[in-house]
Amino acid sequence: MSLFKVFDISGSAMSAQSVRLNTTASNLANADSVSSSINETYRARKPVFAADLNQALSDRQESVGVKVMGIVETDKPLLKEFHPDHPMADADGFIYKPNVNVVEEMTDMLSASRNYQTNVQVADAAKQMLQQTLRLGKG
Repeated sequence: MSLFKVFDISGSAMSAQSVRLNTTASNLANADSVSSSINETYRARKPVFAADLNQALSDRQESVGVKVMGIVETDKPLLKEFHPDHPMADADGFIYKPNVNVVEEMTDMLSASRNYQTNVQVADAAKQMLQQTLRLGKG
């Protein structure tokens, strides 16, 4: 595998982790929101990743980058609480809260941040190897 391919792969991984970080931040920002309707309640979102299979098949290479297939809402149940005195309560006195687990989201954010950092280090190592190769050819 070419060192230039390393930049493509680590770049696609950094892009994917950036999407993951943004999605997690959105979930955390909406974790405490309240709604009066189950249809209007925020639902936690998760990105879906896959290897870029079309590229792998056409190039016949062993290594391929990461592709963001989309962002999906989780199917965990929403939280329904009885608060008849709450201004957002429905006619039956219930409020609805998102299905965001803050501990899970913080863990996901730490994991995405470390994965991003690792890919930055991989790209930096590849850059240093290329620079050393160029220095060898110079002398």
